[in-house]
Amino acid sequence: MERSDTHWAHAVFKQLAKNIETVIKGQGPTIRAILAGFATGGHILLEDNPGTGKTTLAKALAKSVDIDFKRVQFTPDLLPSDILGVSIFDPSKRIFNLHHGPVFTNILLADEINRASPRTQSALLEAMAEDQVSIDGNRLDLDDLFFVIATQNPIESRGTYPLPEAQMDRFSMQLELGYVSLEDELAVITGQKENHPLYTIRPCTTLQDILRLRDLVNQVYISEELKTYIIRLVSSTRETPGVAMGASPRASIAMMKTACALALFDDQDFVSPDHIQEIAVHTIAHRLVLDPQSKFSGITCRQVVQDILTTLTVPV
Repeated sequence: MERSDTHWAHAVFKQLAKNIETVIKGQGPTIRAILAGFATGGHILLEDNPGTGKTTLAKALAKSVDIDFKRVQFTPDLLPSDILGVSIFDPSKRIFNLHHGPVFTNILLADEINRASPRTQSALLEAMAEDQVSIDGNRLDLDDLFFVIATQNPIESRGTYPLPEAQMDRFSMQLELGYVSLEDELAVITGQKENHPLYTIRPCTTLQDILRLRDLVNQVYISEELKTYIIRLVSSTRETPGVAMGASPRASIAMMKTACALALFDDQDFVSPDHIQEIAVHTIAHRLVLDPQSKFSGITCRQVVQDILTTLTVPV
């Protein structure tokens, strides 16, 4: 990779982050992780309390790039055809016309995804895993750039359907926003006194730039030692007592690609151990299933990954 390519990718990342931070205050690390996932083609699950800015963050990203964006508000009565599309008969021409659903876009915001039934949730599985959908027995390819940001509320359980493990595994990362500092919250309410800053945000890059950015991510160098380190991190979850189901090889792939994107974010053409450790919890924890005794003891999946990080020897 040319040094000029690394500088260009770094500039694109920084401009996107700066654009989003005009709307989302005090969430630099989360924005950095989302942009890294965006540059790898992975999908993001945002899980946090209501009002912390999950939907606003997704909209800010979509508005920062000159591409198509659609939002689906997931509800218990939502059907798969409401997401994928449906064929409608035209009596005048005596043919069926396919009406594309919101999945045919570049960025799809699946808002409160755990409020839809498992049948509807699974409608996204094929799209997220293979960039294609099947409608009336026909396979239809999605756009070259297809990125899902899903949100869910971890507190409310009434009227919700927990995401199955198969769908959780389709998300490259699970992120949380959390509450910001008092200074940042003051900046938030001040910025919205007269108008929401989301209305003034403008695109700062294009579809072609994002596609080029994804190509450059694939060219970032990662040593065999660091690849082995990633595999050891992931495989350790399958051997840890109290873990009923460890992370799949898809976690290893997601961690490797995201680490490559973070390297470009830092204006580097190689991956360091710090990049891997930065996103290890985000890419692994949501894929784990603990046994009942571990859950009863108060152990969390994030804690399991953190413990593995502290025990494994880091390559130098």
